[in-house]
Amino acid sequence: MKFTKLQATGNDFILIDARDVERDWAKLAREMCHRNFGVGADGLILVTASSTAGLKMRLFNSDGSEAEISGNGLRCFAKYVIDRQMATGTNLTVETKAGIRNIQTSTSQGKVSHAKVNMGKPRFRAEDIPVLIDKPQEGRGEVDIKLILDYPLNMAGKQLYVSCVSMGNPHAVNFLSQPVADFPLSEIGPQVENNPIFPERVNFEIARVLNRSKIEARVWERGAGETLSCGSGACAIAVISRLKGYTDNKVDIMLPGGNLPLTWDGVGEVYLSGPVEEVFTGEWPK
Repeated sequence: MKFTKLQATGNDFILIDARDVERDWAKLAREMCHRNFGVGADGLILVTASSTAGLKMRLFNSDGSEAEISGNGLRCFAKYVIDRQMATGTNLTVETKAGIRNIQTSTSQGKVSHAKVNMGKPRFRAEDIPVLIDKPQEGRGEVDIKLILDYPLNMAGKQLYVSCVSMGNPHAVNFLSQPVADFPLSEIGPQVENNPIFPERVNFEIARVLNRSKIEARVWERGAGETLSCGSGACAIAVISRLKGYTDNKVDIMLPGGNLPLTWDGVGEVYLSGPVEEVFTGEWPK
């Protein structure tokens, strides 16, 4: 089986043209994404046919679970299909489990070098994220409120205040006053991801505002662990920071793998931009 590895600010994916292929994709994702015994990647992305968009993207995390969407994954997807002429032109519509997303690309020397993704409107209702939180005077249950900001979580004796949003997948953002490099993400991340208030698990972001246009961040991704970058996570950080009045419409999210420019006007769709590169191609022998 032929494959191509691509990366977008260090968030790396294995891409396969699966339009005429059937496999146990969850098992294959676990095998191929393994850093020591496989190709090594944060996720496996499949190109399949779509009846509602130009093409369809399916994404399997490195643990084999299927994800709804990935901002960086969509950028890799766009480069993969346009460079191989599976799609014509520089713009692309892609069907995902979270809905249809539009992508604009720019090229260098005839190849896609950057991509801008319309990530859609953020959603804040508890059932849309989803998150189960305490109802006042009614015990535990699902709450229909507009915003979930600074909700307290006790993690191994450490109290966090998370703000929740869906970018087509669930996110919990925690803002810090100290550098993000000092946060024990490998210890706290799995606990937040699997906290019972998140019935579908959650992507966990830690962030520190540097100024009104720059935020440093790290991300613990659901099903993949800490990654060098996360597009939907960067979107979640940008949305929450603007809601809290920390930043303006445009902000750079500075992740270990590089910077991601984000734009959100506080009402409409979130736009994610950034570079994308092909790493190598190969053939999986199994």
